[in-house]
Amino acid sequence: MMSKVMEVSSSGYYKWKNDRARKTKLTEELNTKIKKVFNISQGTYGSPRIAIELENNDITISKTTVARRMQTMKLTARPKSKFVITTDSEHDYLIAPNILNRNFDAPQPNKAWVSDITYVRVANYWMYVTVIIDLADRMIVGWSLSKDMTALNTVMAAFKMAVFKRRLSKSSGLLFHSDRGVQYACHDFVNLLKEYNCSRSMSRKGNCWDNAVAESFFKTLKVEKLYKYTFKNESMLKTELFRYIDGWYNTKRIHTSNGGKSPLETYRLKSLCLAI
Repeated sequence: MMSKVMEVSSSGYYKWKNDRARKTKLTEELNTKIKKVFNISQGTYGSPRIAIELENNDITISKTTVARRMQTMKLTARPKSKFVITTDSEHDYLIAPNILNRNFDAPQPNKAWVSDITYVRVANYWMYVTVIIDLADRMIVGWSLSKDMTALNTVMAAFKMAVFKRRLSKSSGLLFHSDRGVQYACHDFVNLLKEYNCSRSMSRKGNCWDNAVAESFFKTLKVEKLYKYTFKNESMLKTELFRYIDGWYNTKRIHTSNGGKSPLETYRLKSLCLAI
C-alpha cells in the first residue's frame, strides 16, 4: 500500500533503507575516529590537523567534513597555551653587569656557571625547571623542579645541589651568570652567592643570546624528552627529568662543545689535568 501511495517499488524502498543504515554506520565510525584523534592530541587538533592525521591512516576526508562532524559532536580545539613568562625583570633589585659577555668557554670546572628557568605543563598546571650549567664541561651541575617561582624553590635549590655535587669552595672564584629575573636578583640569592664569594653576571635586557648555553639546553631537553610526553603528575615529570639529565645528558650524550665527549668525560679529563 505504501509503495503504491509513494509510487516507489518495494525493492527501491528497501535499498534506500539499507543505504541509509549504511551511511549512518559510516558516519558513526567516522565520528569515532575523529574523536579518537582529537583525544590523542589532548584536544589541541582542529579540523585541518585531524584531516591530515586521518589521511595518514588511509582515510581520505576533507577538513570541511571534519569541521562539520566536530561541530556536531561539540569538539572545539583548545587554543595553544599562552607563553608563560619566567623572567620578571621589573623589580628594584640591583642588576649585575654582563661580565661573562658571551664567553662561553671556561678553562676548568667551577669557574663559570650559567643558569635559567623554564616551564613545563603538568596536567592542568605549570611546573618550573631550573638548571645550572658549568661552562667548562657543559654538565648540569644543579637543577630543581618546583610548583612556584620563588627563589627558594628554584635558583637557590638548584645552586645548593650544584655546590654539593661540585664541592664548591669559597676560593673557587666562580662567576655566576643568569638573566635579570627577580629570582637571581633578590637579596636571598645574592647573599647565598656571597657566602661562596661568587661574582655575579647578568644578561642585557631582552637579550637571550647572552645566556645562549642555558637557552640551548632547554631547547634540547624539550625536543629530546619533554615533547614526547604528556605529564600527568609531578612524580612522572621528576622521574623523566632525572633520567634525562643524570642518566643521559650528563653521563652519555656527546657534546660538540666538548669535542664529541660527554660532560662527564670532559669533567674527568679537566679535573685530571688540574691534579697533574
